[in-house]
Amino acid sequence: MHNKCVLVTGGAGYIGSHVNKMLNRQGYETIIFDNLIYGHREAVKWGKLIVGDLSDIKQLKEVFDKYEFGAVVHLAAYAYVGESVKNPEKYYYNNVSNTLNLLHVMLEHKVNKIVFSSTCATYGEPDTVPITEKMPQNPINPYGASKLMVERIFKDYSLAYGLKFVVLRYFNAAGADSEGEIGESHDPETHLIPLVLDAAGGQREDVKIFGSDYETVDGSCVRDYIHVEDLANAHLLALDYLNNGKEPDYFNLGNETGTSVLEVVESARKVTGRDIKATISGRREGDPAILVGSSKKAREVLGWKPKYEDIDTIITHAWRWHENKLY
Repeated sequence: MHNKCVLVTGGAGYIGSHVNKMLNRQGYETIIFDNLIYGHREAVKWGKLIVGDLSDIKQLKEVFDKYEFGAVVHLAAYAYVGESVKNPEKYYYNNVSNTLNLLHVMLEHKVNKIVFSSTCATYGEPDTVPITEKMPQNPINPYGASKLMVERIFKDYSLAYGLKFVVLRYFNAAGADSEGEIGESHDPETHLIPLVLDAAGGQREDVKIFGSDYETVDGSCVRDYIHVEDLANAHLLALDYLNNGKEPDYFNLGNETGTSVLEVVESARKVTGRDIKATISGRREGDPAILVGSSKKAREVLGWKPKYEDIDTIITHAWRWHENKLY
């Protein structure tokens, strides 16, 4: 029987709260460690919340002394690409240095299993799509670089100290809890779907489309949107994988189908029945035309099967949450 107590760093955040809910549904006991800079106290409806920061090794040690963890699910990170370019120090300290603190305390307490939320940003601008795990990783911003650095640290720690890890490289997390209990709420908001829904709900007058001259179906960027519940489920499968004594590995989590920005806007118009104004503006620096991931490996090795692959369903769940936002 595996120890069912799991530390979830960043568990008050958007993806973390969905992971936390699912872990609890599966009988895990969760301790949420979050500094609430971007997370929401109200999103932690399961498990126990400890407000803390990974930069505080003393506090981390106290948490590990108090609870006997079977594994760690590590989602705590700063994730604004633009900000990482302007302020790389913040990203390297928080995403890399703080992860080293976490690993240090894990090793000290002989906790050797970790599931890590990484990102497709580690690949940079791919030569071909869909992106597979074997493709070269050449991040084009400090955010992607900070996540790649952590991946490399895991690999070295695995060889030296026997760390068992699963790295999950997310594509675009989207949607909200299908039961409407938790959802997406960022400040500032940079994700396309909430911005489009803000425009639908009248909180902003339009949605900006960055670039209409890409070589794609309609000239706008194509991205791979994946329902946050399907993402959360992958963490559960990754834990099972580690609990079954399997070797460290890396998995892309994508839908394998790309949806263009204009298609997202069109879907939102259909779902909400509102007229959403889209304003075309210039390209953003560092935006690849198409980012779509192959999740063949996750399906074959982890047995992962996304339930909500359809963009209309993803937006329907997001809109239901958006209209009744609880935090």
